[in-house]
Amino acid sequence: MSSSVQPGSEHGSACEHSSDECCGSDTRIPRTESNSTAAVVAGTASPEAHTQLPRQVQAQVWRAVAGAEERERSVRFPAPPEKIHRRWDRLVRLLGMDGVRRVQSTHVAVFGLGGVGSYLVEALARSAVGRLTLVDFDDVCVTNLNRQLQAFPDTVGRSKAMLLAERVRAINPEAYVDPVQAFFEVATADALLTPRPDIVVDAIDNVTSKVYLLQKCVQAGIPVISVTGAGARLDPSRIRIDDLTRTRVDPLARVLRKELSRRGIGADGEAGIPVVYSDEEVLQPEVPDWDVESGFQCICPHREDSPHACEKRRTIYGTATFMTAAFGMLAASWVVRQASGRQ
Repeated sequence: MSSSVQPGSEHGSACEHSSDECCGSDTRIPRTESNSTAAVVAGTASPEAHTQLPRQVQAQVWRAVAGAEERERSVRFPAPPEKIHRRWDRLVRLLGMDGVRRVQSTHVAVFGLGGVGSYLVEALARSAVGRLTLVDFDDVCVTNLNRQLQAFPDTVGRSKAMLLAERVRAINPEAYVDPVQAFFEVATADALLTPRPDIVVDAIDNVTSKVYLLQKCVQAGIPVISVTGAGARLDPSRIRIDDLTRTRVDPLARVLRKELSRRGIGADGEAGIPVVYSDEEVLQPEVPDWDVESGFQCICPHREDSPHACEKRRTIYGTATFMTAAFGMLAASWVVRQASGRQ
């Protein structure tokens, strides 16, 4: 990777170890034009049943993001509730009344809502976080069902951000949730970091976007935690949090260290970026029966011009929900401790 950020590009093998958006079957899903909620493909509960139909080239809806000034004007956070609802009884007994009030007033922006991000958002919603911006350009794929909370047979083809926002509102009706179906890159960065978050969580797969988000947060002084590769691993007890400069074994963390060091972050000491990572060695993927003769073919309802399509990956690694969830929960604990003053 060069020292300059090229929007939407892929580099090396780092993101291949991530947990999200991996596919592996020879079934094809049709894609129909829809609004930002991306209605279920072909109007069926199981669009994956439709085979051998080519995907369609669609407009890049993830680039149609309101500008920073427009978002600054349009996003208005309501005042935190005057009284703490009894739904937070057990949380108050853990964090105290003042701690819960601080959490309710905290604006957390989560980038990447896949296997890690979806569980993380669920934990934040159930921890009284009152202001959430949820960003992901992608739609649910049938191969997401093994690890993503918003993935069901009847949600395939719908926006991950919109679905997760519905789930948050069902858990905590008092929460302000801003779902954005967008791809984080140079062109959208300022808008997606407006209004300025109190805390950012990076659960992005794309290496270029990941580096740029971390760089932007450090330069702007926004507290940020990054999650690295949850895929190709089986042992949750090997997951930990440490400064990026002290991570080891994890290939994605190694790439992040190198690229951010080139930008002056962590070059002469700590990077100041806590990272959720595993020191378990990466497990090479088994080849599914359906890949043996034809090779890998993606079945996700992505658009052909997707900025992070499965076909752009050198290797599709295996994933398990107990790993992606564990990564997400560890990151959520850091966020809640920061927000409540218990760090």
